[in-house]
Amino acid sequence: MHVFVALFMALQAALSAPQQHPAPDGGFWHRAIQAVFGADAAAFAPGPSRTDAAADPQPDAPKIKGIYVTAHSAGGQRMASLLDLVDKTGLNAMVIDIKDDYGYITYKTDNPELLKLGTDQNYIRDIRQLMATLKRHEIYPIARIVVFKDSVLAKKHPELSFRKGDGSVWANGKGDSFVNPYNKEVWDYNVAIAKEAAKLGFKEIQFDYVRFPEGFENKADYLTFKRTDESRTDIVAGFVKYAREQLAPLGVRVSVDIFGYAASVPAAEGIGQDFVKISESVHVISPMIYPSHYSAGWFGQKNPDMAPYATVKGAMDDTHEKLEPLGANKPIIRPWIQDFTASWLGKGHYTKYGAAEVSAQIKALKDSGINEFLLWNAGNRYTADAAFGE
Repeated sequence: MHVFVALFMALQAALSAPQQHPAPDGGFWHRAIQAVFGADAAAFAPGPSRTDAAADPQPDAPKIKGIYVTAHSAGGQRMASLLDLVDKTGLNAMVIDIKDDYGYITYKTDNPELLKLGTDQNYIRDIRQLMATLKRHEIYPIARIVVFKDSVLAKKHPELSFRKGDGSVWANGKGDSFVNPYNKEVWDYNVAIAKEAAKLGFKEIQFDYVRFPEGFENKADYLTFKRTDESRTDIVAGFVKYAREQLAPLGVRVSVDIFGYAASVPAAEGIGQDFVKISESVHVISPMIYPSHYSAGWFGQKNPDMAPYATVKGAMDDTHEKLEPLGANKPIIRPWIQDFTASWLGKGHYTKYGAAEVSAQIKALKDSGINEFLLWNAGNRYTADAAFGE
């Protein structure tokens, strides 16, 4: 009882004392506690807020306007034309494959932690020279790491993947295999790749395929894999949070690619992607809002691919609404947009994409308050005369 009386008196004194500037984070309350408990006051001190923990490690970074670059392009002749494109336009960043869609590490490494599970290739023949080139051209470097889609690791270590009844590794219709997000060893392997990328000079780590295979809810019961009682959405979000914490000392941003429609629907439990849970633990969220990936009827459009402005604007409206509850903790929104022609949609359902269509998507982003974007073209052939801005 005497303790609380003393605390009340100390609090009153702290409140009445003149202050040149208001103390942040309830400073007067902490001083009152310190007056009573002395050194033990630390036990009562408020912990860092979520905003503090996820503060942007690069607050002076430019507004990113980037392109996707495969490892083959980054290590080959096409890189010269891509550098020229960025030099001559309002583009300023490259997202480069460091662990690709098959699961290969795209450059030679002597890091035993990576080679324990990983398989390296010589696609980028001199990774340090590449980093020096990007720096010389003032290009913001982002390392793309494909996480759970990993056919190479799945075949090398089937116990880390999903196995069928006969013991063979499961693959989807395209022949791709995934590794198990429930396995902590898989987490640490991908984080180790990210740490090496950060030490090489990449300013941002972009994790892609941070999810279970599509339609996994229809496969889980007949596949053999290690699991816990945690939901798939909690496991995926848990990996993202863990990766951010592990990478924090290296001063890199952490970003995640996510299906664009995830902002327009409740959590995608099957693949384990919860738009909000993932966004809570990243500095940048990159929804893939390619108009070609929305079916008829989305955002009131009969053929979304033929309405790039309306489709992207609708996707951004849903994204803002989905992330509104995060308030000040909302990450940077930097969408992937379309710079390719989706002829597979069939005649009457697609349009040829060029400067007008790319510019329309960028305008839709700008009209939605978004000033950052990434262009996707799997072959790395980009529209040079779109309205990228400065």
